[in-house]
Amino acid sequence: MRFETGVDIDASADRVWRVMTDVVRWPEFTPTMTTVEPLGDGPLGLGGRFRIKQPGLPPMVWQVNEFTDGRSFAWQATGGGVTTIGTHVLTPREGGVSVLLGIDQSGPLAPLMSLLVGGRPAGTYARRRRASNGAASPARMCERFCRRWAGVRGPRPTR
Repeated sequence: MRFETGVDIDASADRVWRVMTDVVRWPEFTPTMTTVEPLGDGPLGLGGRFRIKQPGLPPMVWQVNEFTDGRSFAWQATGGGVTTIGTHVLTPREGGVSVLLGIDQSGPLAPLMSLLVGGRPAGTYARRRRASNGAASPARMCERFCRRWAGVRGPRPTR
């Protein structure tokens, strides 16, 4: 199962990258994250591990398994019969950057997890999270954080 969401942001890729990779601060601006705790030293990078607590879910350890500085990262967590991979991709464009976030879930219990977490299929859940300013909403996430950090104008959603 896969769902994704994207946004165009009128800010430099460097500014948006700093926001997207400061994962410890994500709970400050997204209600779908309670805590993000690093399980090692240093910034987000390949092999980095983070314990993430989300409302209604047990804490999960996410490990960065792909990392291209300034461009993209992916991390993975496994538990309860489901493997979840979260992808985060920045693509420069004229006047700013495009951000694409994705979630892939696989494993024998992935369809059930989708229903338990969202009470509906993953696509509908993603739309609901986007509408409620959840982690699946890079538009809201970057709008709030970029404004606070760098005085950047808000983004324009692409989907």
